Amino acid sequence: MTMIELETMEFFGYHGCYREEQVVGNHFVVNVKLCTSSMLASTTDKISDALNYQQAYELVKGEMAKPSHLLEHVCERILNSFFNSLPMLDEAWVKVSKLNPPMGGKMDRVSVTLTRKK
Repeated sequence: MTMIELETMEFFGYHGCYREEQVVGNHFVVNVKLCTSSMLASTTDKISDALNYQQAYELVKGEMAKPSHLLEHVCERILNSFFNSLPMLDEAWVKVSKLNPPMGGKMDRVSVTLTRKK
């Protein structure tokens, strides 16, 4: 089993329950782990035999551009995109973090993590 990690992807988005978050937006960080077999790709050296992590990035980017009220919903959409578009994927882990969330106090981030197996 091979784990591919896309780490600290930064996006600006309009995710949140408060109206201000939906208008002003916020900064988000996304981390993903994708589990697959790389036996064939490691011998052939062909991208067609590998899980294409550029495609995975584009899927995350597309989902982060769609506003949501909840980070759980964003994570679920990303997982759905992965499993619908990456046939070699066996397991995925997605963590979406909202930076400087409006919590009424100093906080670096709030994060939601979802995982799924095929």
